[in-house]
Amino acid sequence: MSTYIDNLLNDKIKKIKEENNIFDTGVVIKIKDYIVEVSGLENVSFFEKVTILGKGIGYVNAIYENTVGVAIVRETRPIKIGDEVSASGELFKAIFSEDALGRIIDLFGEDKLTGKYFKNFKYIDIERKIVPIMDRTAVNRPLCTGIAGIDLIYPIGKGQRQLIIGDKKTGKTQIALDAIVNQRSLSLQNKEEIICIYIAVGKTKKEIKTIYNELLKRGALSYTLLVVATNDDKPPVQSLIPYVGLSIAEEYMMHQKKDVLVVIDDLKKHAEIYREISLISNKSPGREAYPSDIFYYHSRLLEKGCQHKNGGSITILPIVETKGGDITDYISTNIISITDGQIVLSEKQFARGQKPAIDYSVSVSRLGGAVQTEDIKKLGANIRRKLLTYLETKDVYELANVDEMSSDLKTKLALGKKIEEALTQPKFSPMSQEEILVRFKAIGGENIL
Repeated sequence: MSTYIDNLLNDKIKKIKEENNIFDTGVVIKIKDYIVEVSGLENVSFFEKVTILGKGIGYVNAIYENTVGVAIVRETRPIKIGDEVSASGELFKAIFSEDALGRIIDLFGEDKLTGKYFKNFKYIDIERKIVPIMDRTAVNRPLCTGIAGIDLIYPIGKGQRQLIIGDKKTGKTQIALDAIVNQRSLSLQNKEEIICIYIAVGKTKKEIKTIYNELLKRGALSYTLLVVATNDDKPPVQSLIPYVGLSIAEEYMMHQKKDVLVVIDDLKKHAEIYREISLISNKSPGREAYPSDIFYYHSRLLEKGCQHKNGGSITILPIVETKGGDITDYISTNIISITDGQIVLSEKQFARGQKPAIDYSVSVSRLGGAVQTEDIKKLGANIRRKLLTYLETKDVYELANVDEMSSDLKTKLALGKKIEEALTQPKFSPMSQEEILVRFKAIGGENIL
């Protein structure tokens, strides 16, 4: 087998030297929406860029015995059976410019605000090799979100993958935006610049514009890049956009040794898009009609989050939308098992007015105190213990007569309620570590520490 491959490579190299490296051409024989089947491309490789002459571009997403499947990413004119298809001999790549910081861009390097392309650009691999274990170090630096309930109780470290999960309209995106905005005050205090990348998967142009304006008003765009694939884009583009965003993050981490915060909004939508592409491509469906490689599709994406030995890091906050508060569905459990913890948002808490609507009883951070300062770690452990005790007790005694309670129980409930109220925080009002310490030390005094 290796001899055959060596001969094939030597033959191609010889053709290049003789300037006889004419790429294969084929014809479209079948069309299924944005997936076309092509005959005649005998020497193409998986994920190779191909051109439907004069009509569009795509990449090879399946190789069959006599034909190949091509996923169309851009179509200028309707593709028809019999159209000529030309192989390129190179992998399909994204276009990126460092001048795009503060803008909204897509896979093709277009500035979505102006409709123009950046002059200073380069082609980047959509998917790279994962950073080896030997090039990673321990995650032990805090990534402060400015949200007391997270920084104090369920902290996030630079290089961590922390899932944000909850029903529609419970404030999932808002938590991510709060974290992005808080990096501005941190950079002013510590002179440590962090790059933020917000990846939108299948969102409407109106939603993206709203997020852009929110970040603009709060001065967060100087260090933030929005990498988007709207619901108007073809599904193959939407499926690739998280990989493009993470590839850009790797550019900053590897070459500039920067800390990067990446938000993926959201992975449930991403999974549904991949399922649709897979079904149209005739992949065998598995559980809930998702393809058998859906776990691998997300794990190799989220594995890019790490603390690199060069000092840079990639922190990933994937967002997953649930229905009816069910975090045990197929995609949710997959991503929970991949990530280093989850912030679970409750529709019930949101309706009560507790914002952020974090369900502290089921949320978890698997790194915990390893990414906190000693003061915050000590205070957070006590606050968490007392809060969880209060939440359990409250459910039991919610309808009980207060007059019949013991004084000790009344004190515990009153203290727990104070903690719960102190954790309520309006959007875009980040708290520093010092403010968190002062607020929660003051609530219980010696009862807390």
